[in-house]
Amino acid sequence: MSEKPRKRDSIGTQDKILAAAQVEFARKGYDGARVDAIIARAKISKNLLYHHFISKEELYVKVLERTYEAMRRRQEEIPLTGLAPLAAIRRLCEATFQTFIEEPEVIVMMNSENIHRGRHVAKSPIIRQLYSRLAGTVDAILRDGEQQGVFRPGVDAIDLYISISALGYFYISNRFTLSMIFDRDLMRADYLEQHRTTIIDMTLAYLTQGAPKGPTPGEDAEGHAMAAPPPAEPGRRKRVIAKV
Repeated sequence: MSEKPRKRDSIGTQDKILAAAQVEFARKGYDGARVDAIIARAKISKNLLYHHFISKEELYVKVLERTYEAMRRRQEEIPLTGLAPLAAIRRLCEATFQTFIEEPEVIVMMNSENIHRGRHVAKSPIIRQLYSRLAGTVDAILRDGEQQGVFRPGVDAIDLYISISALGYFYISNRFTLSMIFDRDLMRADYLEQHRTTIIDMTLAYLTQGAPKGPTPGEDAEGHAMAAPPPAEPGRRKRVIAKV
């Protein structure tokens, strides 16, 4: 057998193991996942698994890398460079929330890794490089918006991205309990769209507050005219709160 077919077979086996491991880790976390279950799902021998990965921990780190890379790929499918600052942030909000919606296993993996205080992420330079590039992109958008006068000055790129992620992450990670508490199916299309709009509006409102060229009264954060409030119902008086 030539070297190229052997290499392709090896990569194919690794992909099969990683796919099986991702399902197991996403369902049960690092501590709950079992190597025997991964082997059974991948339909390989234990010796073959340990030929490609020296330990359960190394396999978990590789699955984490695969998970974070998939999330970043989804975000990068919507290019941010070349867009106006407001449009770029809107796209970033949309892409980040959509990733959590379509890749809910990311939530489980992140929860599990936080239980371990980021110990495994710390062992992967790949993950840190992925987010270093993202932070640089967001920072460039913020500085561009600041120079154009549409964003407030001094916004930290990492802090902003954490805030955008938190608004989507919490919604999806707690969807089961919150749906029960509020008797609302949070994964229904109209509620997802409503929350997507909330994330965008809250982020843009924060960025444009105090900006030299911020929205004028009667406009939203992107300069669009806001709909007039509905007229008061007949027979109802408008409540007036006196200022003292």
